[in-house]
Amino acid sequence: MKRTATAVWNGSGKEGNGHLTTQSTTLNKTQYSYKSRFEEGVGTNPEELIAAAHAGCFTMKLSFVLGGAGFTPDSIETTSTITLDNGVITTSHLVVKATVPGITAEKFQEAVKDAEQNCPVSKALNVTITTEATLG
Repeated sequence: MKRTATAVWNGSGKEGNGHLTTQSTTLNKTQYSYKSRFEEGVGTNPEELIAAAHAGCFTMKLSFVLGGAGFTPDSIETTSTITLDNGVITTSHLVVKATVPGITAEKFQEAVKDAEQNCPVSKALNVTITTEATLG
């Protein structure tokens, strides 16, 4: 499997702007700029997209891990916060809230750790990954 995304940039790093398009066209000439990345401008940015990818990948992996252990989650919600420090992405912090009928807190934490270590995006990131997980 291969997936693609295309970035187009026009102008200088600070005054220029660009857009991103994904193979699925979920992003279709979606605007990004210095302001959307480093300030509070309108548009997306690479760190936000990494956060979305990590949250999505981890959440799906956790569902698979739970299923493999005999549990079907009612819901899993994950927020990933990516930290950019001095031009380097240093951490991804995952906050997970899940409703999983019949699971013990210990089994749930084991499944969370498995998903954290084994989702493909976690494996691709060369950053510190931390997780806070609660059952609801």
